[in-house]
This record gives sequence, structure tokens and C-alpha cells, in this order.
Amino acid sequence: MRHRTMAIGAALAVVAAGSVPVGIQMSQAATTAAPQASTLALAVRGGAPYIYTSVSGTKDPVNVMKTTGVRAFTLAFILNKTVSGKCSPVWDGSGTLADASKTALINKIRGAGGDVVISVGGAAGNKLGNACKNADDLTAAYQAVIDKFKLKAIDIDLEAGEVSQSSKVLKALQNIKKKNPSVSTILTLGTSTTGLVGGEAKIPAQAAALGSPAAVDNWTIMPFDFSDNDSGLDHGKATTSASEGLHKQLKSALGGSDAAIYAKQGISSMNAATDTGGNVSVANFNTMLAYVQSKGLTRFTYWELSRDNSSLAYTKVIGKFTG
Repeated sequence: MRHRTMAIGAALAVVAAGSVPVGIQMSQAATTAAPQASTLALAVRGGAPYIYTSVSGTKDPVNVMKTTGVRAFTLAFILNKTVSGKCSPVWDGSGTLADASKTALINKIRGAGGDVVISVGGAAGNKLGNACKNADDLTAAYQAVIDKFKLKAIDIDLEAGEVSQSSKVLKALQNIKKKNPSVSTILTLGTSTTGLVGGEAKIPAQAAALGSPAAVDNWTIMPFDFSDNDSGLDHGKATTSASEGLHKQLKSALGGSDAAIYAKQGISSMNAATDTGGNVSVANFNTMLAYVQSKGLTRFTYWELSRDNSSLAYTKVIGKFTG
């Protein structure tokens, strides 16, 4: 199945994704005051819509924060530098990690009282998991991103040709947890309507086999583009079904109570038209919100901010998430 493809919306080419970490609460209102450290710790946990920085959107994230209650964003994507032939993390596969426009965007969000998660991977491009020869090299690449942007959470959007590198990715994430115990690690995966399938289905057991510390704090699914055809689906029902399927798989692999497993789960939907003929409505988002709140999931996000409508209806739903 195709997990995340290029979606065209409002003349923008986008690559779907998900957002934030575990153990979470969501701040309910934006503020222009300088945030305290504890506030920022909460700001990166909960709902953090994706911003695909390669396309020029018209939505100012600071105004979005003021309007919707959202306090964080997930910036996508970090890839391997295409021309280097080495294990070298850069924005969008070209340029450098020290991209001035990205740094300015991050500073703007943080200056307004918010924070960011940075996403590595995505549907297309030269992935770090493929380019880095071993887990140690991949760890160093992830660490460079964490250090450069002083992250409290990092999202690995594992799809397309990088799924086969899951063992390497998980070991690198475990290394990150050893070096940075306070940094939340998110693994975002494609799904069927009944849970993980194909290469993704084996990943929870791989993570369990690594032992402590846990490599993944939050397991987030992308419940759309199911089997390359999601036309006619009720995405509210399909999403809750997919999440319940993941829940069973995680409980089988990791053990623990239902509450503990739900606290490791997240949902990253897509707003409006999907890549494969479906449509995710605001009503569907409200169904998802009720589900994640009742079950105690710790991440609820969507792809992508520039695709939201003029009233920011989808983002306002995400802004209600309390984690």
C-alpha cells in the first residue's frame, strides 16, 4: 500500500505527515509572552500540525496560534543531502541544516510562546535511514538535528523505501533516548483500516526486542490513502478502527495495561482531499478528537497547515486536544 504520497491542494504539492510526542498536555491558548521552560515542554506535546516548509503557504503560524489555541507545529522534512553520497541531514534533501529561513520560522514560533517538532523522512527523497550505513551513523544524524534546533521531540516519518530500514531506525532512536532521555521520540507509520500491515506490522516486535530504554515514546499512524483507495470511506470510523488495530498490536508486542498503551499512541490525519480519492471532513476530525480524548492518546495532528480552509476549521479542532 502507499502510505504517504504527493497531494495537490490549492496548487500546493504536499507530502503528508504527522506531529508530536508523548506524555502530553496541550496548552489551550497562545500567548505572546516569553514562555517558561515548563510551558514549552507542554507546547510540543499534543496537537502540532505539520508545516511543509518547501511550499509557500499564506498562513502565519503565529496568527494561527492566536486564533486556534494550537501551540506547536511539526516542520517537515529532514532528508539526506542528495548530492553528498554521505549520511548528512539537511532540509528537503538540498542546501544545509542551517537554513536561514527555517531557523527564522522556528525562532518566530518560539518567540510567540510556541515550539516545534521536526520531522525526518516522509514519502519521497533520499532518506537518512537508507543513506546512513549503520545505527551509529544514523544516531549521529538525528542528534545533529536535535542539537541544532534544541528539540524536545523528534518525529521519524517512516514510509516508502525506508520501512525496510526499521531495525536500524529503531536502534538509532534507542541510542537517542539513552543520550537524551528528555527528548520524546515519535515514529509515524502508514496503516490499513485494521492496523499495521506489511513491513510496518513487524516493527512493534522489533522495538520490544531492543529492551530498555524504549526506542519509541509515541506510535502515530497516518489513517488515510488506505491501499491507494480511500474514496467513499467514513474517515472518522476508519481512523478509530485503524487506531484500535494498532492498539492490539502494541499491547501484544510491548505488554502493559490498555491505558499505558493508549498513552503511547497517536493519530496523524490529512485534512480535506486525500491523495487517493477520499475526503476527511471537519466532522471526521471531531470524531477523532472525541476518540483520542476518551482513550487517552497523546498525539493528534494532521497534514498540512497550508491546506486548511480560510477559517482554520481543521486546526481549531486540533487546538482542542488536551492530550
